[in-house]
Amino acid sequence: MGFNLVRWSPYLVGIFIGILSWLSFWISDRPLGASTAFARTSGMLEKLLTGDRVLENPYYQEYKPVIDWEWMLVLGVIIGSFISATLSGQFQIQFLPDFWVANFGNTVVLRLVISLIGGFFMGFGARWAGGCTSGHGISGTLQLSISSWIAVICFFVGGVITASLLY
Repeated sequence: MGFNLVRWSPYLVGIFIGILSWLSFWISDRPLGASTAFARTSGMLEKLLTGDRVLENPYYQEYKPVIDWEWMLVLGVIIGSFISATLSGQFQIQFLPDFWVANFGNTVVLRLVISLIGGFFMGFGARWAGGCTSGHGISGTLQLSISSWIAVICFFVGGVITASLLY
């Protein structure tokens, strides 16, 4: 194919995200977000092990462990990422990024442990904050929610501190 989109324009992507957010409100009357999909997935996995007993959990009574539009959004992000990486010629399967190997060595198990711990804290933080970066950063700020603006400021401060420590 004649595509070689190594880097997308952040302005164009911002416009598309804005349109997607607008469509989300218009079609589903719900804000754009992804963290609830991960919580629902954990409920679906628990349901495989315990059956309908999972539905006794008050959290899963409010957020049913089912495939919904947010779950499909996350699936779409994964598929879209694959398509984008393939079209740009950047797709590759890599278990340990070069940055990881240079700083922490060639240990897959360590990376898996760190990823699991980081994923736990990200999920815990998203549930505690009542949303993830897309929920607060896109939908919440779009609605001028004070809590979302505070969350976005914290995202940026945390990102700057983390980048300063790593780079």
